[in-house]
Amino acid sequence: MRASILLILILLNCTAFAQLPDGRSVTLGTKSGTDTIPMVNLPVIDIYDAIDPAQAANLKKYLKLRRDVLRAYPYAKLAAQQLTLINDSTAKIKSERARKKFIKETEQELKEKFEKDLKNLTYTQGRILIKLIDRETGNTSYKLVKELRGSLQAFFWQSMARIFGSNLKSEYDAEGEDRMIEGIVQAIERGELQVVKK
Repeated sequence: MRASILLILILLNCTAFAQLPDGRSVTLGTKSGTDTIPMVNLPVIDIYDAIDPAQAANLKKYLKLRRDVLRAYPYAKLAAQQLTLINDSTAKIKSERARKKFIKETEQELKEKFEKDLKNLTYTQGRILIKLIDRETGNTSYKLVKELRGSLQAFFWQSMARIFGSNLKSEYDAEGEDRMIEGIVQAIERGELQVVKK
């Protein structure tokens, strides 16, 4: 008698599952009228009180920021890698003319490869990218353009950025206004968040 009760309890707590040769599966179930209800063990979940509207708004704002950082971060890392490559390569080039030609050719290659993706960034993601480039390279986007392409190009692109509500001179402030971005970046670097790959 004890063995049969134990067997029934085991069957109630476990889900039997079998797959037929044609791909269909078989599981334990129970009949309720004309319906068959499968018996499935579900994971335990915790249910909390409803979130208050202020917390909900903050959570929504954070999740949007996280999405935008995850989208922009890979391009900031790429910018830092490309800047290192350009600096290492141009250090070996003696002629100023050859140096400018190399920078222009590299810029063209990068433009062909990434222009479409970068155009798909939202304005917010673009502003975050500008900040993250400063974080990754230690220089503002304005300073990088000025060093690589000259003052006139830097002025032009800064003017364009200002039209769209951005500022190439924006500096990254990990301890101040950008501390939420910094927290997200550190979570990415620890492997807790995965970057968006499109």
